[in-house]
Formats: sequence, C-alpha cells, structure tokens
Amino acid sequence: MILLYSFSSLLIVAVLFSAIVLTNEVGFRLGRFVQRHTDEEVKSYTGSIQASILGLLALLLGFTFSMAMQRFDQRSMALIDEANAIGTVQLRVELLPAQMQPTAEKLLDTYLDLRLAVATLPMNEQDEQQSLLTQTSQLQQKLWQLVREAAEQDPRPVTTGMMITALNAMFDAQGKRNAVLHMQVPQIVLLVLFAVFTIAGGMMGYSAGLSGHRIIMPILLVALIITLIVFLIIDLDRPRQGIIQVDQHPMMALPRLSET
Repeated sequence: MILLYSFSSLLIVAVLFSAIVLTNEVGFRLGRFVQRHTDEEVKSYTGSIQASILGLLALLLGFTFSMAMQRFDQRSMALIDEANAIGTVQLRVELLPAQMQPTAEKLLDTYLDLRLAVATLPMNEQDEQQSLLTQTSQLQQKLWQLVREAAEQDPRPVTTGMMITALNAMFDAQGKRNAVLHMQVPQIVLLVLFAVFTIAGGMMGYSAGLSGHRIIMPILLVALIITLIVFLIIDLDRPRQGIIQVDQHPMMALPRLSET
C-alpha cells in the first residue's frame, strides 16, 4: 500500500478528522442556504438518507476492522507456528551424527538470530529486509546440505528422516510468515471508507442546516470516535510499524543450543 502507508498513522487520521469537520461545516452552510425553500417532507427525507449513510458507515467500519484484526491474528499464529517449527528442529539435532551436531547448533542459533532481527525491522526498510532474507536463505541451504550429508551417512528414517521432515516444516513456516506480513487491508477499501466518513460528515451538517440548529459537540465527538477507530485499523494493519505489535516472546523464548 504505497499511497497511504507512506504516511504516518497520525497524519492520516488528522487529515480524516479535518475532512469530516470541514465537510460538516460546508454541509451546514449549504443546508442553511436552502432551508427557506425546503418543506418538512424534504427535511424528513433528508434525515432518512442521513440515517442510511450512518448505517452504511457502521457496516463498513465493522467490516474493515474485522479484516485488519483477522490479518493481525494470522501474523500472530504464523509467528507461533514458526517458533514451534524451529523448536522441533532444535530438539531433533540430537538425531544427527555426533560430529555434525555442533555445526548444526551454531547454524540454528544464527538462523534464530536472523529471524528475530527480521521481526524487529520496519517493513519500509526494504534493503535491510532483503539482506536479512538473503542471509536466511543461505543458512537454510547450509542446514539442508548438512542434513543431506547426515542422511548419506545414516539413511534410516527414524534418525535423519525425522530431521529432514522437521527442517522442511521450518522452511515452510518461514515462508508462510513472510507471506502473511504482506497481507493487508486493500487500499481501495480504506479509501472508500474515508470517502463514506467524509460524506457522512457533510450529510450530518446538511441535515443540521435544514433544521437550523448547529450541533458542534456531537459532531466533534463522532469525528473523534471515527478517527480513533480508523487509527486502530491502520495500526493493526501495519506490521512492525505501529503501536500494536505481534508478541515476539514465543520466538525469543527459544534456547540457544551452542550456549547450553
């Protein structure tokens, strides 16, 4: 999402809040201008339209928040799956020939450090991300080559076969976790949501103008609540950038084999 997510969350919600308040004021002035030429039936019809727009706003808001929360949960589960996969490989290192175990332990410790480093690196630092992913791929090749050599020495499935299975699962978990990091709420959904918010603000102002009564505080409170929820949606949908982050404890809790 290049257009929206190149800006800070606070800037986005500040612009949205200002847009809602501004369109509300424009709608109020327009409503006051046509008030004299509007009968009660039209005013009632305008109120019904306003209620429909607010209902649509609530529906879109709930739908978008659900999408952002679902993606956050997927990132959390992907982290747990990868931590479990790495832990399984750590346990099965003992199945390798004794002379290969120290090398495998050092490679796994380095692999774990790289995965932790990737988890704390902001998504917009693409060069650093690519460098860490390249190092991770190289380590995977080294681990795979080591296990292949072990399988040639001892091809029994009870020993090296179980290690190969665990290693495959670890590689798959890493790929899945990388994939879910790029699963975000489509930008068009957020843009439509912002447009509906702005239109709703203008419609509330227009309805107030027709009635001849300005309601400043309720409008400001509605705009504030909307922007707070939008801030939560954007923050949930920004891995490694926002306030709400996936807990890295399952990965950090894994032991360092070369230190035990």
